[in-house]
Amino acid sequence: MKVPLLDLKAQLDTIREDVKEVVNEVLESTRYIMGSKVTELEEQIAAYCGARYGIGVSSGTDALLIALMALDLQPGDLVLTTPYSFFATAGVVSRLNAIPVFVDIDPGTYNIDPGQIAQWFADNPDKIERVKAIIPVHLYGQCADMDPILELAETYNIPVIEDAAQAIGAGYPSKNGLKRAGSMGSMGCFSFFPSKNLGGIGDGGMVTTNDAALAEKLVKLRNHGSHPKYYHALIGGNFRLDPIQAAVLSVKLKHLDAWHAGRQANAAYYDAHLNVPGLTKPMVAYQRDYHIYNQYILSVPERRDALVEYLHARDIGCEVYYPVPFHQQECFQYLGYKTGDFPHSEFAAEHTIALPIYPELTDMMQQYVIEKIQEFYQ
Repeated sequence: MKVPLLDLKAQLDTIREDVKEVVNEVLESTRYIMGSKVTELEEQIAAYCGARYGIGVSSGTDALLIALMALDLQPGDLVLTTPYSFFATAGVVSRLNAIPVFVDIDPGTYNIDPGQIAQWFADNPDKIERVKAIIPVHLYGQCADMDPILELAETYNIPVIEDAAQAIGAGYPSKNGLKRAGSMGSMGCFSFFPSKNLGGIGDGGMVTTNDAALAEKLVKLRNHGSHPKYYHALIGGNFRLDPIQAAVLSVKLKHLDAWHAGRQANAAYYDAHLNVPGLTKPMVAYQRDYHIYNQYILSVPERRDALVEYLHARDIGCEVYYPVPFHQQECFQYLGYKTGDFPHSEFAAEHTIALPIYPELTDMMQQYVIEKIQEFYQ
């Protein structure tokens, strides 16, 4: 049996004609930059996430970059974030000549630990005024613990940018009621990379916000700071979302909750049937229907890399996210961190693997994955 990590063809088979129709609409319109398809998706995503505004951009990376630009991040400013995420989370900070400051993760959820953020503030009172943003990541489809993060941010008057690239539709039971990823901080940043739960047929991203002034600024920044045309009050960039991507994403958005439910059901199947001593299944911090399972992450007791090879040899897709935390990356050595500074991130990098979790996965396919993992450790 062959079980890929992700099978986009299986998804496409269910929506092919709808996708072709909207792509053809864009082709025939000859409006290939911005336009009504982008505006429609922006409104749909904002409503879905529970935010007032959505600003379509060229990628999830550019969503993070433009969000920091909207805060007027300056060289030497500090941005607190996690050392365990996709590279863009920290990379965009350095691209603006600011300084990423890392805080370790919670070992159960793999999300940034609010207690560690609080400890950093307590240990660094002389640096607090240089902190211009906090970027929690809702990793693997589960929201970070936002209430204490937002409380700290309010105490020190620091904006929060949610990196929700993997978490569109994920829920968080805040003290103010159920919230969705991207609606809680000053801005939320999403990726529509094809492997995401809501993925395009190329790159794309979105920034959500409840702040009218920030929304207006983001709209300018994504088009070279121009408004009206040829008049530039700001220096921005070309961060526009293509209308073909917007059109396809609008088609897929109608199916997103059903796809989430499929992933949640597959996670429940693994949880019920995958039993290996010492193996740790994903922690559900709140409740299962709040977790959208962009990835199903196992922490394995030993021989992680050998397990990956074993599964690949048996046509089972699996992957290691993320084998080198930021503080151990060559490009960040100038920050002065060393191995051992963030033990939970380092442990996750050395012990976790992602299993197939996409909605079209069958019980038989999952059972094959389970049997081969059990066989390896036996």
